[in-house]
Order: sequence, then structure tokens, then C-alpha cells
Amino acid sequence: MGILGNQPDWIVRSNAESGDGYSDILIEIPEEKTGCVIEVKYAENQSYDKACHRALQQIREKRYADELKQNGIETVHLYGIACWKKECRIVHETAD
Repeated sequence: MGILGNQPDWIVRSNAESGDGYSDILIEIPEEKTGCVIEVKYAENQSYDKACHRALQQIREKRYADELKQNGIETVHLYGIACWKKECRIVHETAD
């Protein structure tokens, strides 16, 4: 969170209540009307793809992007991140 929180015009929240649950990280960049939802999962046995897609599925099912859209954010990027030991994989998509 440290590097994200140093952006003066960004609103960064961790474990923020949004939609039907609590997202890992929510970022709003009001000037650009852009936001990000980040969900991080542990990838058991290096099953990165499965964990990344599980993270994106959770973002969609629990509607974590809804709060950003209600705040006037037009473009929302969704990131599913899977970590295993010192490795990770990131999957990205843009919310509807």
C-alpha cells in the first residue's frame, strides 16, 4: 500500500467495504475518472491461472466495482493477483 498511498490525488483503501463484501485494495483516481479493484489470492501448487480467475470472479460476484462507479469513476480496471512463494501472476480486465 505504501507506494500507492504516495500519490497525492489518488484515494487508496485496503479491505474497504464495497458491493457485497470487502475488496483487498480499491483505488480511485478522480481527475482521470479511473479506478482499480485489486484482489489477491494464494496460488496453491503454482496454480496461478486458477487463483487469478478466482480473484476476478470474486470481484465480479461481490460487485466490488459498484462503489467506484457510484463515485463517478467511468473506467474501472480489475486485477486478480495470484502469489506463490516469491512468484506472482496478474490477470487484468476492464469492468463493464
